[in-house]
Amino acid sequence: MIGRLRGTLLEKQPPWLVVDVAGVGYELEASMTTLVALPGVGEAVSLYTHLTVREDAHLLFGFAREQERALFRALIKVNGIGPKLALAILSGMDETAFIRCVMEDDVKSLTRLPGVGKKTAERLVIEMRDRFPHWEQSAAVDPADIATLPGGLRERQDPLADAEAALVSLGYKPTEAAKMLSGLEEGQSTEALIKAALTKRMAG
Repeated sequence: MIGRLRGTLLEKQPPWLVVDVAGVGYELEASMTTLVALPGVGEAVSLYTHLTVREDAHLLFGFAREQERALFRALIKVNGIGPKLALAILSGMDETAFIRCVMEDDVKSLTRLPGVGKKTAERLVIEMRDRFPHWEQSAAVDPADIATLPGGLRERQDPLADAEAALVSLGYKPTEAAKMLSGLEEGQSTEALIKAALTKRMAG
């Protein structure tokens, strides 16, 4: 099991990133919460990881915080929740927000996440509720603090198109992703657009 990687960040294209460790490039998939917390391309990075082994592939997932990885591992144990949906959930809200939704039976907020219908949200509340007592002192990052974290997504020629592609990769339909991005202030970075779109979606 690969539990942690420390090396140089080579690529960062949501939801993928590549980390060079002693000349070996590890390709990882990560949530938007982790991606916006990472330093710039070419800088040193340290990530907690989770390896999923399938018949057709070995999939490596990266997390900026151990707490996020712990929640990811708890999520994929829930019936009907795979790694892709778990990452989408972690991209839409951080650990603190998710725990609050579960403890307060806030099914409505959970259904705003891509791929989470009412039945899935209800199952999440039921199966996850008893797993959180020891997480009450969580050091999870509040969404309002994300803007203060270092680094950012590498800028490309069309931040809006990149942001839309990232949202689609997280499970949102193209039309839904476009709607989430509509009306947002122009001239923002890809990182800022994604964060604003997710915030808009959760508030809607």
